[in-house]
Amino acid sequence: MRDLEKTAPARLLEWYDSHARDLPWRIPPKQALNGVRGDPYRVWLSEVMLQQTTVAAVRSYFAAFTTRWPTVQALAAADDADVMGEWAGLGYYARARNLLKCARVVASDYDGVFPDTVDGLRALPGIGPYTAAAIAAIAFDRPAVVVDGNVERVMARLFDVHTPLPSAKAELTDLAGRLTPDTRAGCHAQAVMDLGATICTPRNPACGICPLIADCAAKAAGTAQDLPRKTPKKPKPIRFGVAYIVRRSDGAWLLETRPERGLLGGMLGWPGTGWAETLPDPVPPIAADWRDLSGEVRHTFTHFHLRLALKVAAVGMDARPSRGAFVAATDFRPADLPTVMRKAFDLVRTEVNQEPE
Repeated sequence: MRDLEKTAPARLLEWYDSHARDLPWRIPPKQALNGVRGDPYRVWLSEVMLQQTTVAAVRSYFAAFTTRWPTVQALAAADDADVMGEWAGLGYYARARNLLKCARVVASDYDGVFPDTVDGLRALPGIGPYTAAAIAAIAFDRPAVVVDGNVERVMARLFDVHTPLPSAKAELTDLAGRLTPDTRAGCHAQAVMDLGATICTPRNPACGICPLIADCAAKAAGTAQDLPRKTPKKPKPIRFGVAYIVRRSDGAWLLETRPERGLLGGMLGWPGTGWAETLPDPVPPIAADWRDLSGEVRHTFTHFHLRLALKVAAVGMDARPSRGAFVAATDFRPADLPTVMRKAFDLVRTEVNQEPE
């Protein structure tokens, strides 16, 4: 193990210096070698966006955010609705709410400067152990242990760990910590993540070109393809709900901002029922001649599948909703809706052949 602690990080960094992924939030290895460090704001923003989301999905959102709000102070001063609108479609919307809370604390209490230690970063809203370690390592080159799904997979294979996840997390974190060097810790963290993302992949790992193949215990044992082991997940339940989509005679749409707490908190959406294991009682937001759409929206969240029935209606200018507010056609942007709500809009638009003005 002692020899591996010395040799593996060096080989990994040598590989990273030539094969690092080109990511918009990353400082290239050659610049990092010359002492250039990542902007803590961009590192933080990227890490929050990347939680449970792919790099491919995050790229465009990261570009939009950093163009519109290039500093943490700019983001802190943004309107909640604007931020939630830019976040729409990225999922896990509590991240966007915590993003604003954190930006405002950094701007007001830290003069716009992120703390440079894991403990200091953990004190900020919405920053957990992984994100704090990632920022400390990548932005400040602290020897923090950064462990995401890619790192867990690399460690499980490198040391042939058969304990299933999530029980193995502590063991894999300890192993990752033993390999974390005191220097170039940020590059090392990104190197392990890149190795997992590009070579030590979940299926069909490219062991033949792995810089750590000589030390990989799972490769030697022929178990790499089976690791990491995972405890079987319970089947996701199905929940049901109803969304009410109303258009006024001037083209305005009836929308409401969902409560801050709970799924899609603070996001714009169609008025509707709660989501339950049996179809909830109807709660239309306005008196109207409601019509059922033949199709339904199907969407999967982390813990359940949702089936959303749609009811549509057209109303006159004198209509007064019990909740929500009409948004003019010129101000309505489907892109501001979370994915499940945008699916509902697309289905309505297709079935009734009614394009927004």
